[in-house]
Amino acid sequence: MTHSGRAVVLGVILLAAFASIGRYNELVRLDQDVQAQWGQVENVYRRRADLIPILVETVKGEPSLQGRELQAVVQARARVVQLPSTPPRRPAEVQRFQQAQDELSSAVSRLLVVAERSPALKDSATSRDLQSQLDGTENRIDIERMRYNENVRDLNRARQTFPTNVVAGLVGERFAEKAYLTRPSRVSQALGR
Repeated sequence: MTHSGRAVVLGVILLAAFASIGRYNELVRLDQDVQAQWGQVENVYRRRADLIPILVETVKGEPSLQGRELQAVVQARARVVQLPSTPPRRPAEVQRFQQAQDELSSAVSRLLVVAERSPALKDSATSRDLQSQLDGTENRIDIERMRYNENVRDLNRARQTFPTNVVAGLVGERFAEKAYLTRPSRVSQALGR
């Protein structure tokens, strides 16, 4: 091979190496965006979980509430609090996360439906304020989950396009395709809000 032929081959190799580095760095950035947004998703779900003990204390003394509604909320919250704090990567992990969150939403909804029948709780400023906080938190959950899904979409799209898909394949599981969060039931929907 001539000197100019070697220079061309070396140039092509260097160009491919720099392109691979650029694609890898893009994957790192997109993966970090997904992880950062997952932190936001987790924060708003944690806020909702933190409001639950206040809700339980607020309605605990109400005679119309049966123990099973309160117990269901407490148990569902315990399952949510035990969820891992890392972004779910596999559809099964997303399903477990969403199932736990949906169970909490459902339990809280049932409790609030029963609590709505109580004139004392309906007229309580504490109860109204708590409901307002829960509604606001549900709205924030929707927004943060949407932003998370947008980041997941960007990462998944990048890892499926050439030449980024080659780089993603070479580094293995680190940049595996991420699963989307679907829209779980909302506490406020059960109350017609």
